[in-house]
Amino acid sequence: MIEIRNLSIDLGEFSLKNINLTISDREYFVILGPTGAGKTIIIECIAGLHRIKQGEIWVDGNNVTHLAPEERNVGYVPQDYVLFPFLNVANNIAFGLRQAKYPKAQIMKRIKSLSSLMGVSHLLDRDTRSLSGGEKQRVALARALALFPKVLLLDEPLSSLDLQTSKYLRLALRRIHKETKITTIHITHNQVEAEELADRIGILNKGRLEQTGKPEEIFFYPRNKTVSDFIGAPNILDCDSCRTIGQGLAEVSCRGMPIILPRNGSRIKKIALFPRDIYVSDSQPPGPQVNRFKGIITSIKSSGAVVRLEAMVGENTLQAEMSHDIFEDMNLAVGKEAFLILKLRGIRIFEAEESL
Repeated sequence: MIEIRNLSIDLGEFSLKNINLTISDREYFVILGPTGAGKTIIIECIAGLHRIKQGEIWVDGNNVTHLAPEERNVGYVPQDYVLFPFLNVANNIAFGLRQAKYPKAQIMKRIKSLSSLMGVSHLLDRDTRSLSGGEKQRVALARALALFPKVLLLDEPLSSLDLQTSKYLRLALRRIHKETKITTIHITHNQVEAEELADRIGILNKGRLEQTGKPEEIFFYPRNKTVSDFIGAPNILDCDSCRTIGQGLAEVSCRGMPIILPRNGSRIKKIALFPRDIYVSDSQPPGPQVNRFKGIITSIKSSGAVVRLEAMVGENTLQAEMSHDIFEDMNLAVGKEAFLILKLRGIRIFEAEESL
């Protein structure tokens, strides 16, 4: 377990302000926030890279606030991985073990085990400078895990990877966490990454921890406007009723709006949809009339290349976004009728515990 108590630190451009946070044993905790929020400072403090004058950090019941980094039993993967270019993959993984004077046989066993876990067994003799971004990330993880740390710290581990590699490695990180059971703190500005990986999320903004909770709690119950705006100010609709209409499908009614959704057996309590996931047209689009509604535009606001509209659909106010170019090609104005399509893949579901 990790406890951060009343931690404040000022590094000029970046700072933390009275951070209090408890992370459970074996938890995968994601700190989510915009660039400059202070995310990296938190894990650097846990790793022992900053002198702390105000606050404390406890790991597994021990006060580590003033311990040297090598005394904390923490694995740290910085954003740029910092692999040793003069060592091959095997020797990068083994570096900490050799520094700690582990026996050669144990080092070889650990290299074999970690390279297999990370899927880099075929790369052990390779120069790290010849590796792809995804390969470097997996080698850096193996090196961080080599000394059996109690805590794993990941600083934007997927930020420099392409979308396909990032998606693959999100699955790999979840699998690795399940197998190693190491308490993990992962920082990112990517909301999808946070939702897919986290047991819980902490929203950090301007050095302040705004909210912590499970991904669905953050999304459906943002504590304040700062959190809501950061996650994209989603449309959140209460479901008055929910009924099964076929295998894997349910129909919910949200203040008179019938919406078709996938279901897994639980009653759907709320749904949410980002404004960018609502398509708006000035004429009725062709196709089946599923999750399609007519509404009256009540507000239009332009911000740079994006136009945000509000429309009344029955008793619901929905916010939608579109590019300025698309808006200019349509005859949309306050008071006019518009057609809205809710993108099924964009709808998020909050389920009650009881079954249908």
